[in-house]
Amino acid sequence: MEINTPIAEDIRVTDQNSQYDAACRRLLSDKTILAWIMKSCLAEYRNCDIKEIAEKYIEGTPQVHEVPVMPDETNAAKIRGVSNVDASRTEGTVIYDIRFLAVAPSNGELIQLIVNVEAQGQFYVGYPLIMRAIYYCSRMISAQYGTEFVHEEYQNIKKVYSVFICMDPPKNRRNSITRYRLTEENLVGNVKEPVRHYDLMTMVMVCLGGADGENYDGILKLLDVLLSPKAGEAEKRQVLQEEFDIPMTEILEAEVHQMCNLSQGVMDLGRAEGMAQGMEKGMVEGLLASIRALMSSMGWSAEQAMEALKLPETDRLKYTDLLQKQ
Repeated sequence: MEINTPIAEDIRVTDQNSQYDAACRRLLSDKTILAWIMKSCLAEYRNCDIKEIAEKYIEGTPQVHEVPVMPDETNAAKIRGVSNVDASRTEGTVIYDIRFLAVAPSNGELIQLIVNVEAQGQFYVGYPLIMRAIYYCSRMISAQYGTEFVHEEYQNIKKVYSVFICMDPPKNRRNSITRYRLTEENLVGNVKEPVRHYDLMTMVMVCLGGADGENYDGILKLLDVLLSPKAGEAEKRQVLQEEFDIPMTEILEAEVHQMCNLSQGVMDLGRAEGMAQGMEKGMVEGLLASIRALMSSMGWSAEQAMEALKLPETDRLKYTDLLQKQ
């Protein structure tokens, strides 16, 4: 018989959330969905057709979050010199959610971009997310040494993008897309360096917000519906097919189906966790009321009241603190 201990429940919740996160990444790695992200967020593709981006400019198969291994033991880096795992002996290992090579039209020539797309569930993680995006771009540039350029061939450095899709941003950022990049600023004189010489990294923060806010259209609506744990399978299919002309292939259909199943599981777990927390809070408040009643009616101390209620020794300090705070 399976016993749901607290640690077993934590593992189950973590596993459910991990599966949900993995489903998000797989959906975002669909080439047509990536094409929408690129057209909306990357300047190089603003005037391109979605189908053209998906079929012509995204190279190979996007690398999706995997378990990292030592760089000498993986073949992922053999794929056009790009992998979703970036390992450094001195800086540690970074695993990108989705990483792929893209070719962009520029002045009749084709240039390469290395694009990273991150699905971010929490906005506040102990540091500004934009700093992680900058770090990822820096790592993607430095990781090109030995594959895209060697020695002092810095002219061969490829531009990199890091796009963070934030599913639960604060109110002041909802339904917004913000770009951060290197620009030229003349402090003395009037110098014009070719933009391609310094425009080598761009960070984009895509913050979803739901239908209640402004700017709810285009890529913001597409991603909000696609990644929402509340949107049903029929709604996701309808938005993908009718509003964004995204064909429902068997693979995408299966991913959407799994995503919806996992979404329901995540919501069920959230409700169960909320109910458990509510029950625990009710029990605590009930015990506090009983302790106060005995102290008032019997003239007992808090310790005597807790003794009469057979409160475990391990919990008495907690309730003493709560009594003093209230």
